[in-house]
Amino acid sequence: MQLPPLFRSPRFLAIVFLVVLVPVSLGYMFHEGSSSTVTELQFDGAPRGIVFIADPHLRDANLAHIERTIDQINDLHPSVVLIGGDFTFRGAEDLPLNQVWTQIDAPVYAILGNHDYRTGLGGPGIAKKMLLVQEADLCPGTYDVTCLGNDEVDTGFAESVVQELEKAGVTVLRNEAVTLDIEGKQVVIVGLDDCWAGRAQPPAVPATDAFTIYLVHEPDCRAAWDADLILAGHTHGGQFLIGNLQALDATGMVELSGLKTKNGVPTYITRGIGTSNFNPQLRLFTAPEIVVINPAAGS
Repeated sequence: MQLPPLFRSPRFLAIVFLVVLVPVSLGYMFHEGSSSTVTELQFDGAPRGIVFIADPHLRDANLAHIERTIDQINDLHPSVVLIGGDFTFRGAEDLPLNQVWTQIDAPVYAILGNHDYRTGLGGPGIAKKMLLVQEADLCPGTYDVTCLGNDEVDTGFAESVVQELEKAGVTVLRNEAVTLDIEGKQVVIVGLDDCWAGRAQPPAVPATDAFTIYLVHEPDCRAAWDADLILAGHTHGGQFLIGNLQALDATGMVELSGLKTKNGVPTYITRGIGTSNFNPQLRLFTAPEIVVINPAAGS
C-alpha cells in the first residue's frame, strides 16, 4: 500500500525526526555522559594502580556524576591518582573543590588546565589558542609557550583554585617533578602548568631509570620529552564523535583520544570525566573515562 503524499513529504519526515529521533538521541547522549568507563593500560616498568583522570569541569549539574566517578576510582584501589586539569567550568567560582577531592582514598597529584586560568574559552578563544600553539617552540631544550599567555589569563583565579585543591590534600604540580616509591618501584611525575595560559615551563629532570610520566593538559603542547609516557586531556574525545571526526582521529590528522605515539614517546589522551558547554552532560561515543595503568590486584 502506498503512503499518502503527506506522509512522504520532506516536511513530514522532518517532523517525525524532531518528535521521535531527537529525544531518543538526546536521551542516549545524556546516559552516556553520566557514567564513566574504565580503560586499562599496561606498561612495563610502571608501578601498579596509577589512575589518571582529567577535565572534571565541576559544577552543580555534574557534581553527583563526579562523586560517583570518585567512588569508581576508590574501587580500583589506586596507588596514586593523577588529574590532568580543568577542575572548573568556564572559571566558575564557589565550587566545592575541597569537599569533592578529599573523597579520593589515595595520594593525588594534579596540574591546571585552561579553564582554571579562564583562558581559551568559547569558539574564538579556542581558535586563537590553537593558532598560537603553531607559533610556540615545542622543542624539549628550548620549550617556550609564552606567546599563548599574551591575552586574558586570570592568574588570580588559578591561585584560588590551587589553594582549594591543596586544602583537599591535592598536590598541584606547576612545572615541577616529584619522585614516588610505589611498592618498591620508583615513578617520576612531571607536571606542567597550563600551556594555553602560557605558563608551561618543563623543569629539568635528571636522567633516571624510574618510570617517568609527564602531565600536560593540552596534548598539542607536548614535546619529545625523555618520558616513558605522557598523559593529557582537554579534548573530551571530541565530545560528539561523529563519522568525520572518527576518520580524522584514526588517520592522525587530529588527536582526540586514545594511545598515540609521536617521536617515539607514547601519549594517552583521555576523554575526561566531565563535559563543558552542555547542561546536562551530553556525549556521543565518547563516554567519560577513568584510565588505570597496571591495575592493582583485586581492582
